[in-house]
Amino acid sequence: MYKHATKTWHTPYFVLFFKKNSMYKAGFVASKKIGNAVHRNRAKRLLRAHFIESIDLLSEGSYVLVAKPALIEEPYLVTHKAYLHALHKCAAT
Repeated sequence: MYKHATKTWHTPYFVLFFKKNSMYKAGFVASKKIGNAVHRNRAKRLLRAHFIESIDLLSEGSYVLVAKPALIEEPYLVTHKAYLHALHKCAAT
């Protein structure tokens, strides 16, 4: 993915890549390992919702969130807690 000054955090539900920049950028990825198109789109919608809900906590930079299959199995609040923890660990907040 990124080579320099990138922070990465793995959770059971997704992987977060962060690189400090002067503007906000976000990418949401769900591979075919997640499931069919319906499941992949749901996973990306969930990741996008986490990002939008906590945008005021974010530092400027590039964010790439890669979904894992467990994301679509868990309730939203559980995955959101993992998202906030990942932001804190990547020092992106």
